[in-house]
Amino acid sequence: MRWDQLFADLELQLDAAAEGELDAEVAERTRRAVASTSLDGRLRAATGRAIELSVAGAGAIAGVVRRVGSGWLLLDVRGALPAVVATRLVVSVRDLPVAARELPNGDDAGPETGLVPVLRVLTRDRTPTSLVLVDGATFTGTIDRVGIDYLDLAEHPLDEPRRSSSLRGVRTLSLRGIAVVRPRLE
Repeated sequence: MRWDQLFADLELQLDAAAEGELDAEVAERTRRAVASTSLDGRLRAATGRAIELSVAGAGAIAGVVRRVGSGWLLLDVRGALPAVVATRLVVSVRDLPVAARELPNGDDAGPETGLVPVLRVLTRDRTPTSLVLVDGATFTGTIDRVGIDYLDLAEHPLDEPRRSSSLRGVRTLSLRGIAVVRPRLE
């Protein structure tokens, strides 16, 4: 009887040790998986969901996530212009799912990242746009050109086309200073 108890006790200890090793391995794998996720990946997993962002220079912006690119996200904002937000300037997010949807091979960086591809489409389409900077300043007009690290904005009211009569001047802005882009889509 004593031998039976000894072996039973040893089996319990071995089972507990094996279970502990499994728990430790699962915890380590979970830590590694979380460590490899990005904010863009988590925002991508929120596509179709309502979230609230706090963005440097722009403050709180609430809306439904429509698309997430490399370094930017598009929010449908109820009662306002859609917002393209530079994710590097997102300070906090409310109601973000825990899951992440990373791009294949974890490669969010394409040939052009950040707002540049979005800005070039707005330039091509001559879309009147409102730009909110990290210091809170807002400028409106039509983007004339986008360089490597700057853009030229022909300043005019959003509700007027880019005409010499409505043009207030051309402002050159550093791309690093742009927090939110709000295109006036027709």
